[in-house]
Amino acid sequence: MSTLKQANSAASGRLQSRPMQPTQVGSPGLHPLNLDGGRDGWLYVPAAYRTDRPTPLLLMLHGAGGDAEGGLRIVQNLADAFPTIVLAVDSRRQTWDVIVDRYGPDIAFIDQALAQTFARYAIDPDRIAIAGFSDGASYALSVGITNGDLFNHILAFSPGFMAPADQVGTPRVFISHGLQDAVLPIDRCSRRIVPQLRRARYEVVYREFDGPHTVPEAIAREGMTWFT
Repeated sequence: MSTLKQANSAASGRLQSRPMQPTQVGSPGLHPLNLDGGRDGWLYVPAAYRTDRPTPLLLMLHGAGGDAEGGLRIVQNLADAFPTIVLAVDSRRQTWDVIVDRYGPDIAFIDQALAQTFARYAIDPDRIAIAGFSDGASYALSVGITNGDLFNHILAFSPGFMAPADQVGTPRVFISHGLQDAVLPIDRCSRRIVPQLRRARYEVVYREFDGPHTVPEAIAREGMTWFT
């Protein structure tokens, strides 16, 4: 694809990378992406990964002011129990592009990270999820709905809002939120988002829990069980 077409695609929130027959050999374990010298990301591949057995992929997005390592921590300890490859990326700025301004640089970087992952690992096309916490959850909902032909599952842990550029496909959605969330209060966030999604005919699993702005291990485990 030409540079101009890639830029136009990123500006519209659309991802172009798709699962493919790997052309390189990837190994299990934790790997830096090495796509950017500053804001980069990590890929965690479970020990059980086999080239002849396509594996689920979870793209994990951190909260505002966070980084890929923090996002990865939410689910990394579950990646081996529910054999799943986890791709965690850094936002280009303090938080994700559409939250600051508009789609563009983060979409382009995510597309680059996905392309690299698809080239190295056998991914199950029926088990590709986008997930996130806080601002990352808002971005996961937004990008997931815009790219429902790539992501068939969305996991949003304590989202604040959603701003899809388009509505493509019908991914299934898992949302959780703490009753004592003082950062993104539940009444004006998930309790508004969930009915909107259901009115738009998305299948939504919604979990409220007794706690603050966080992702309890039990909630993360339920989300991974639901996804895989």
